[in-house]
Amino acid sequence: MRKITALFAASLLTAGMVSAPAMAQETQQASGENAAQQQAAPTAQDFTDEQLQQFADASQEIAAISQDYTQRLQKAEDQSKQQQIRKEANEKMVAVVEDSGLTVETFNAIGQAVQQDPELMKKVQGMAGQS
Repeated sequence: MRKITALFAASLLTAGMVSAPAMAQETQQASGENAAQQQAAPTAQDFTDEQLQQFADASQEIAAISQDYTQRLQKAEDQSKQQQIRKEANEKMVAVVEDSGLTVETFNAIGQAVQQDPELMKKVQGMAGQS
């Protein structure tokens, strides 16, 4: 479940729908592990421009998947159906990330760095408009 939360957060961040502080809080609440990971979060220097472009491209696709599946989740009648929808969304988002050339771990690390670095966020948002 942690993967989908991080992917949703990254997609919403890139799409500019949610502020970074709100997502950082959400990530910390999702898992105690994330709080420890955030203290040693990667910085912009840890990623190549190619990786950032891959992140930007994948994030745009993930934002579309996220919107679609968020609507489906809201219409789901029960928890079992919601769980199935989340699993399907996660699988699609993981496939998008891997097709972009990044690992899920690298994608999530870039997403985390973007949340904590306003300059990196601007750079990635600029790249998202270039593809």
